Amino acid sequence: MAAQKNVVVIGAGFSGMAAATSLAQSGFRVTVLEKHDRPGGRARSFSAQGFTFDMGPSWYWMPDVFEKYFNKFNRTTADFYQLQRLDPSYTIIFGEDDFMPIPAQLPQLYQLFESLEPGSSARLKTFLKQAAYKYEVGINKLVYKPGRSLTEFLDWKLMLDVFRLDVFQSMHRHVRKFFRHDKIIKLMEFPVLFLGALPQNTPALYSLMNYADIALGTWYPMGGMYKIVEGMEALAKQQGVTFAYNQEVTSFETEKKNITRVITATDSFAADIVVAGADYHHVEEKLLLPAQRSYSEAYWQKRVMAPSSLIFYLGINKRVKNLQHHNLFFDEDFEPHAREIYENPKWPTNPLFYVSAPSVTDASVAPPGCENLFILIPVAPDLEDNETTREKYYDLVMQRLERLTGQAVREHVVFKRSYAHQDFISDYHAFKGNAYGLANTLMQTAILKPGLHSKKVKNLYYTGQLTVPGPGVPPSLISGQVVAHEIGLAYS
Repeated sequence: MAAQKNVVVIGAGFSGMAAATSLAQSGFRVTVLEKHDRPGGRARSFSAQGFTFDMGPSWYWMPDVFEKYFNKFNRTTADFYQLQRLDPSYTIIFGEDDFMPIPAQLPQLYQLFESLEPGSSARLKTFLKQAAYKYEVGINKLVYKPGRSLTEFLDWKLMLDVFRLDVFQSMHRHVRKFFRHDKIIKLMEFPVLFLGALPQNTPALYSLMNYADIALGTWYPMGGMYKIVEGMEALAKQQGVTFAYNQEVTSFETEKKNITRVITATDSFAADIVVAGADYHHVEEKLLLPAQRSYSEAYWQKRVMAPSSLIFYLGINKRVKNLQHHNLFFDEDFEPHAREIYENPKWPTNPLFYVSAPSVTDASVAPPGCENLFILIPVAPDLEDNETTREKYYDLVMQRLERLTGQAVREHVVFKRSYAHQDFISDYHAFKGNAYGLANTLMQTAILKPGLHSKKVKNLYYTGQLTVPGPGVPPSLISGQVVAHEIGLAYS
C-alpha cells in the first residue's frame, strides 16, 4: 500500500527533508518542492567575495539528535560532515576587559563557578543531574510524541514525573534556587533566550537546555552548518527522494476533503498525501480555502511568537582580535531587552547581541587573513522593518563591538548584508516575520500547539517550527520524523 502512495513535501528545510527521507525509507514515493534553488530553508547559505555565510542556525547543540537521525538509515554524521567540539564553547562579554570564556570541560567549568561563587560547583552538579533527567525524558520521550491527544501522556511514569520535570516552576525561580551570582544566573538563563518568553514565564523543564549546553557541548560541522543540509539532501536522495527546486507552491486542487494535486507556477504534482514544511499560517491562509482551514486568523493572532532577528553578514579584510567562535555580548541589562521582545514589543533600546566568527575555527569560510562575522540581534516579531532602522542598529552594535574588543572593525568591512523581518516574510512567508516559530510557553506545548494533522483536509499534514515539538534545529529534525511516523501508521 505505502509503495503506491505519492507524497508531496512542501519545503526542503530540516523538518521537510527529515519527513521526506523517513517516508521514502518506509516505501512512499516522495517529491520535495522547494521555493528556492537549493535546500535548507532558514539554514541556507550564500557566498560572496570569497566568504561563505550560514544564513540562519549557527549553534550545533544536541549532537545525539543528529546522530540518532542518521543512524535510522544506517549512516552516521561522520559519513557526511566532520564535527569539531568548540573549547571554549562560547564567550560571554560583560563589559570592557570583562570576558568570560565558558570551558567545554566540566572540571574547568566547576573551577569557574567556584571562582565566582564559592560552593556553586556542587550546586551545579546537582542542577545538571536534574537537567540530565529532564533531557532524557524530554528529548528522548516527550518530543517524539505527536501531540494529538492527552492519552499520549497517560503513562503512569510520565505522570509521576511531572513534578520532577519542573513543568509548573519557572526557569527564573529554578536557577535562583541554586545560584546567586549575577554572571552565573545570566549564563544559566541564556539557553532559553530564544524560546519565546521571559525566564519568569518559561517552564523550568527547559533547564534540559543547560544540560545540552554544558554536558553535551557546542559543536561545529567543518565547512559550516550548511554541511548538515547537504548531508541530509544526499541521504534523502539515497533513499529515493526527488527534489524539485524553484517550485513555489501557489495552490491545491482538492476533492472530497483531500488534496489531489499541488500546484506551482510552472507545474503540478499528483499527491496522495501532502506534508507542509512551509510556514503553517501561510499554508492555511494563502493555499487553503476558508472552509479547509483548521484555525481562524483570530487564533493565529493570539499565538505567542518566539523572537525574530536582525542579522548582519560581514566580511572583514583582517583578523578580528578578542573573539571566539561564539560570542554573547551581555554588556547591557537583559531584562529591558527581553521585555521589549516579549511584553512590550518594539525595537530594543539597548539590545544584547550575538556574534559568530566561524573563521576562528574554519579557514574555509573566509579568504586568507580575513574574518567572517555573523551578528544577530533578537527582536520582537511583527515590527516595522526598514533600512533606516537596520542601519541604526548596525551602528549601535558595531560601536560596542569595537569598544569592547578594542579595535577598529567598521573600516575593514568589505562585504555587508542585512536580514530581518521583511526578508523572513519574502523568503519563507514567515508569520509576522518570525525567525524561530512559536514560543515554548506552557500554554503552547504538545497538544496545545497547532496540530500536525489538518482538521479539515484528510491527507494534509504539517511539520516544522509552528507545530510539535517546536522551534530550533533538533526539534525540527524530530518534527519531520514524528509526522512521517504518523503518516506511516495512517497509510500502512
